[in-house]
Amino acid sequence: MAQLYFYYSSMNAGKSTSLLQSSYNYRERGMHTLVMTASIDDRYGVGVVASRIGIQTEAQVFASNDDLSDIIDKSHQQKHIHCVLIDESQFLSKAQVKQLTHVVDNLNIPVLCYGLRNDFQGELFTGSHYLLAWADKLVELKTICHCGRKANMVLRLDGDGKPMKEGEQVAIGGNETYESVCRKHFREFLWD
Repeated sequence: MAQLYFYYSSMNAGKSTSLLQSSYNYRERGMHTLVMTASIDDRYGVGVVASRIGIQTEAQVFASNDDLSDIIDKSHQQKHIHCVLIDESQFLSKAQVKQLTHVVDNLNIPVLCYGLRNDFQGELFTGSHYLLAWADKLVELKTICHCGRKANMVLRLDGDGKPMKEGEQVAIGGNETYESVCRKHFREFLWD
C-alpha cells in the first residue's frame, strides 16, 4: 500500500542525499522513479537535484500552479512509475499536496517528499504545513548546531554574515545564505 512521506529538516541535514539514495535504490532493482523539484530552485541548474557531497540527477521541474497529479499520471501512463520523489517540497502549494494524496490513494504510487519544515523566521512553509498535516509518515532528518545541539531552525544571513530578521519568505541560497541552528541560538538572534 502506497503512502505519502515527508522527510523534513533544517538546512544541511542531507535531504537531497537521502532522496538521491532512495531513487538509486529503486532503480538498482529495475524500478522506475520520477524525481521532481521546484522550478524556483536553480542553484545547480534547472531540473537538477544535487547533493552537497557531489551526486546529482535530472528532475522534472514543477511550478506552484502545476497539477502534480496530472503530471505524474501522464508520466505513469508512458512508463510505470514505482515511486515519486520530490525535492524542495516546502515550495508545494496546498492544492499540490492534496494532488499528491490523490497519487498515493488512487494511483497507488508512493510519494516521498523532502523539504524544510520552517523558514528563517520560524514560520512553516505552505507545503510543509500541509505535508505535516496530511502525510502518512513523518521523518525528521537531523543535523547539528555549532553548539552541538540538534539544529531545527534556520537563520538567513546578510552579506556580512549577520542574521536577518525580515525579508521575503523565499530566497534561494546555500551555506553562504543560511545557517542551521538550535532553537536556543535562533531565539538569541531573532526573538530575544
